[in-house]
Amino acid sequence: MKKILLLAAALLCLGLSASAQQQRPAVEFPDYTFTTVKAAPITSIKNQASSGTCWSFSAISFLESEAIRLGNIKDEAKYPDFSEFYVVSTSYKERAEKYIRLDGKLGFSAGSGCGDVLEVVRDHGIVPNEVMTGMNYGTPLPQQSELDAVLLGYVQAVSKSRTLTTAWKRGFDAVVDEYLGKAPETFEVDGKTYTPASYRDAMKINADDYIELTSFTHHPFYTWFALEVCDNWRGSRSYNVPIDELMAVLDNALDKGYTVCWGADVSHPGFTRNGLGILIDEAAMAPAAGSDQQRWVGGGEPGRPAPVKVVEGNPTQESRQIEFDNKTMTDDHGMHIFGIAKDQDGKKYYMVKNSWGETGKYKGIWYVTEAFMRAQTLDITVHKDVLTKDLKKKLGVK
Repeated sequence: MKKILLLAAALLCLGLSASAQQQRPAVEFPDYTFTTVKAAPITSIKNQASSGTCWSFSAISFLESEAIRLGNIKDEAKYPDFSEFYVVSTSYKERAEKYIRLDGKLGFSAGSGCGDVLEVVRDHGIVPNEVMTGMNYGTPLPQQSELDAVLLGYVQAVSKSRTLTTAWKRGFDAVVDEYLGKAPETFEVDGKTYTPASYRDAMKINADDYIELTSFTHHPFYTWFALEVCDNWRGSRSYNVPIDELMAVLDNALDKGYTVCWGADVSHPGFTRNGLGILIDEAAMAPAAGSDQQRWVGGGEPGRPAPVKVVEGNPTQESRQIEFDNKTMTDDHGMHIFGIAKDQDGKKYYMVKNSWGETGKYKGIWYVTEAFMRAQTLDITVHKDVLTKDLKKKLGVK
């Protein structure tokens, strides 16, 4: 009976999915030509592959660009390459401790956020990728489903123990170390010996110089709160500002040569797998049932309308809140914003470095419209120097 019910549920979901797909318009994207207006230096495109560690890849890329800016590094051959998995390893171990202290009442998955990376860097430091690649389990690219399943099963079992043993933490750490490699206590760079903390300091990275901004109305503006998403397991706090001010901070940062760490919803159909982020307005683009448009150009496929040109939506503070409250805007993906470009018609786009390898038309770079950024942004992390004096005063930031 249980199998029958599961099958029925699966078929129902499949039917709903197919129905939704039939109602979605096929979008005809123009052939874009982008021209860079301004772009800060970034390091090479990385590939998180089959791992849920975009948060580390995006934040580490952000800190690499910060190290380039702070060190005034002009020679690309000398650009830093920090280890994403040093951060991931440290985060996993600290999350396990919190999970056990909370008796398993905490999300435990591969996901996290930029705030997590900054806390690891603040408390522990950073290391070069060459001394801890995280690839200690026999595949050329990250493949972490096995590790994630093992770690989840481990902490779930430990959390059910009435009395904890003295071995559980050592055992957990040993599993992480076997998969990702043991974090080095010291290492050499250009003939000089560093610890993770001294290397962080040599790179001039001060985690306290960075703040996270978000924009929602279920908390008062100009206060800070922990964004209520499962991946925010540390409870990292964001300053809440109106979306217009958040966008102004983003533009100011890029104009001044800074870059930005970005947490976003990418489940929107306008975030393509070919390097575009466009807030397509599906309702405006779909022909009405029984309309003359549907009658004459109703589709090349049965039940599916013909391709239509892109119409962008007009997001507001209110629409953002509705999307967040009804879970159609969720914490999907972390990326790194580094510049501004214009298309052939002069329209503005943000240049975004992704961590899916050199994929898509633009080899790992995404071009994202202002409307998409305004609608789909969960949070941004910036250097506090890009805030205006007025906003610093409102937020109490020195």
